[in-house]
Amino acid sequence: MVTMTAPTSDTGGHTILPDVGALVVDRRDGKVGVVMGHVGPYMQLRPPRGGLEWDVSPEDVRPPTPTEELSAKVAVANRRWGR
Repeated sequence: MVTMTAPTSDTGGHTILPDVGALVVDRRDGKVGVVMGHVGPYMQLRPPRGGLEWDVSPEDVRPPTPTEELSAKVAVANRRWGR
């Protein structure tokens, strides 16, 4: 299951990154992605249905809306069923 942990700051002002597997939205272009990893200052995202990863700064992601989250989950289910 894909979940979202929004990037937040701890008491020291450090950014807490979403976990691997979290669903996020790239604010720059509105693409929904699943967090695949963290390297240096970037997060690697991949489309929910699979495909090429892209890099994004943690400041450029946001939690998905309920509609975006449902759409991503439907896309994953459709891929599983070959649609």
